Amino acid sequence: METQSLERTAHLPQVTEPRNPGMELDLDWVRAVQANTSAIERRAATLPGRRSVKKDHQAAWLLKAITLIDLTTLSGDDTVGRVRRLCAKARQPVAPALLEALGMGPITTGAVCVYHDMIETAVEALKGTGIPVAAVSTGFPAGLSPFHLRVAEIGESVAAGAEEIDIVISRRHVLTGDWQALYDEMKAFRAACGHAHVKAILATGELGSLRNVARASLVCMMAGADFIKTSTGKESVNATLPVSLVMIRAIREYYDRTGYRVGYKPAGGISKAKDALVYLALIKDELGDRWLQPDLFRFGASSLLGDIERQLEHHVTGAYSAGYRHPMG
Repeated sequence: METQSLERTAHLPQVTEPRNPGMELDLDWVRAVQANTSAIERRAATLPGRRSVKKDHQAAWLLKAITLIDLTTLSGDDTVGRVRRLCAKARQPVAPALLEALGMGPITTGAVCVYHDMIETAVEALKGTGIPVAAVSTGFPAGLSPFHLRVAEIGESVAAGAEEIDIVISRRHVLTGDWQALYDEMKAFRAACGHAHVKAILATGELGSLRNVARASLVCMMAGADFIKTSTGKESVNATLPVSLVMIRAIREYYDRTGYRVGYKPAGGISKAKDALVYLALIKDELGDRWLQPDLFRFGASSLLGDIERQLEHHVTGAYSAGYRHPMG
């Protein structure tokens, strides 16, 4: 009974939410999903001008955005020192004096995301903070390594202390319409994650159409994904507003039908504070306030934090600071 309870309930530090258990693959539902590209693009084009928050309200939204960031380093030249500095930034993302001027207590980012080799370093650096470590897995970013190795990699990362696993799907399953294969793959990845949350990276820039994005989102949720995520950050096209609109409406439809909330993570290309505000407004409009919590929404970004800090300092002092005054570590 204890094992079943752990499987059914997410135990991330921020909020406890009944975990998406998945369901049987419903191909009739999947094939019925369509995407009106021109209408989606028109709606997305209006988003930056539809919501505008200023002054104290803007500062509050930007502070909220910081708590939703997966502070990330995924470079071939990552070192122990770099990861430790990134973790220090996650623990204290904004200067205490600036938070005091804003009337805020301490805040942290939503998580720190690293490659498998850096999990142990990140776990140690974040010990006692409640900040989860996320690890990219399954042959990130292409997802083309042998299947049994991809599954084994998940197990190794969970054993090393990762509380969240960002997996990459096989894009060919989507491009060929092999929804059963995508479902089976995602289900195996979810099982390998055990208690750890699993984020399914769709690599939407490589899926060919918004209809494919919608269908892939639905299939991954049916297979038990806790989050669906736009991109690895390594594709030529990463998070966009049209793709986000499609994915969060798939999340809404899944919730309406099943009663289970699935999280959303736009990743790659979100580097400006004003962009973060647009995404937060979109989530609030389409999904509601409950999704504006770290267990259901994340930004996959690092440079975003630096720009948010600059905007907050401008709000307090009336002057913009140089970017180098807000390093990631």
